[in-house]
Amino acid sequence: MFNNRIKIKDLLLQEPQGQQVTVMGWVRTFRNNQFIALNDGSTNNNIQIVVELGQFGDDLLKRITTSAALKVTGNVEPSLGKGQKMDLKASSIEVLGDSDAEKYPLQPKKHSLEFLREIAHLRFRTNTFGSVFRVRHALAFAIHQFFNEKGFVYMHTPIITASDAEGAGETFRVTTLPIDGSAPKNDDGSINFKEDFFGRSTNLTVSGQLEGELGATAFGDIYTFGPTFRAENSNTARHLAEFWMIEPEMAFYDLEDNMNLAEEFIKYIIKYAMENNREDLEFLAQRLADEEKQLPQDKRSELGLIEKLEFVLNNGFERLTYTEAIAILKDSNHNKKKKFQYEITGWGMDLQSEHERYLVEKHFKKPVILYNYPAAIKAFYMRQNDGCEAGKETVAAMDILAPGIGEIVGGSQREERLDKLTSRMEAMNIPADELWWYLDTRRFGTVPHAGFGLGFERMVQFVTGMTNIRDVIAFPRTPKSAEF
Repeated sequence: MFNNRIKIKDLLLQEPQGQQVTVMGWVRTFRNNQFIALNDGSTNNNIQIVVELGQFGDDLLKRITTSAALKVTGNVEPSLGKGQKMDLKASSIEVLGDSDAEKYPLQPKKHSLEFLREIAHLRFRTNTFGSVFRVRHALAFAIHQFFNEKGFVYMHTPIITASDAEGAGETFRVTTLPIDGSAPKNDDGSINFKEDFFGRSTNLTVSGQLEGELGATAFGDIYTFGPTFRAENSNTARHLAEFWMIEPEMAFYDLEDNMNLAEEFIKYIIKYAMENNREDLEFLAQRLADEEKQLPQDKRSELGLIEKLEFVLNNGFERLTYTEAIAILKDSNHNKKKKFQYEITGWGMDLQSEHERYLVEKHFKKPVILYNYPAAIKAFYMRQNDGCEAGKETVAAMDILAPGIGEIVGGSQREERLDKLTSRMEAMNIPADELWWYLDTRRFGTVPHAGFGLGFERMVQFVTGMTNIRDVIAFPRTPKSAEF
């Protein structure tokens, strides 16, 4: 059998007792024609292969270059070198794949994250991205485990849809019609989508929420976890055109139930990563600390990465209304000294990332849940709160704000009352006839229900300490960038 290898991570957990093993991986370095640092991606740690002088021919040794793939069999012995407990003394070496060391872009030296984005197909082979993507995997696994333990049903909602759940209009069109101007037209000059594949205008999904609500009103508790797309021309460190979302929807939930579940969920998946990826997180924590040494003191994080994650696990999230948040921001020295780029104009304004981060990082110094937002700045499906004062109508919406990022979760209790929902849709020019199927859930056994969306990449950012969202997804899709 070819693949009788042991993974390097598992091998390094053993005690060296002369046992014979086979490892396979890629060469990180080859020193003095004697010492090969081999890595197979299971851990950032390498196994040192010791090559006895004169045992192998020069033709083979010349092929052992950076990133060449090797199969090595040998005996595991205690290491005489510092910093490692074992060496693998090679009895046979097979080159599985050659690598031209002079042309290989990832030379064994420090590379900038900007450069690594240009060679995203190879950046997984670095320690930083090895750690990031192993943590990403752990978080994804923990998400499924959390909901499975709670009896949720995992739903796959459509990627191609005719609805724009957010009503923002920033969608990617899906069509089989020609784009050279020869597509069939209506009398008014608009494109006649009846000739298109689906017989109507369609786009890539911005959210699985509306379909998720349909599932919740049958199964009780469901969640989706899949790709979503926003054609937002934003070149920031926190926006992607293609990203992954976790969207649970729960029947018989109100806003408080929703907040409780979201907080429990976030703590659960962080704890899972802390318990199962400690080595990677410690590496990323050191990387972040080294990076922050270059920053002025006032720009550095007060807590290290591990300390920040432990703080989130051990403390309740601060909960306050949007109205209370506006009062805090308006009264802050930061606002009085005009340090905000976007002025705090008062109740009804849409909070910017800098305002959210101020509340989290400067004022409360912990994650914050804001709730009861102005209806005018929120989506049509959010439940309208009763008893609001004129001009200050609010909805039962909530956002969870995290240090270093800002909004990480957005959710709400959904409007279950048909009359309230249809009047809101009418006011926002959302055609009820196109969402007849959605409104049916309010016609046939409507119930109070709620849900939220968690941007997966922002969660990975938070847990890994990476400062740019493009560095926590394998192949980032951003304006003018779809290279790989």
